[in-house]
Amino acid sequence: MNPAKVMRERVRKLTDLPNVGKAVAGDLQRLGITEPGQLAGCCPLALYDRLAEIDGVRSDPCMLDTFMSVIRFIDGEEARPWWDYTAERKAWMDSLGR
Repeated sequence: MNPAKVMRERVRKLTDLPNVGKAVAGDLQRLGITEPGQLAGCCPLALYDRLAEIDGVRSDPCMLDTFMSVIRFIDGEEARPWWDYTAERKAWMDSLGR
């Protein structure tokens, strides 16, 4: 969903989350996440790496940005577009040597 349209009190299903449409919801479901609350406290990099294991190929790094955005939202931050996390993700990955 477009982050500008997300209303925290109305988040019931995965596609109610910021930056999550049918495709990303499907990826989350393949990770065993079927409802938004299950994302609380998750590590976005762990989800990203697990998705790569499931698929046998690493997803576009923007998926990691999306995971960062939804986890931060569930953990209490404002809804923001996934690309707001790109610079942070790049610095984080560089610090990990990835």
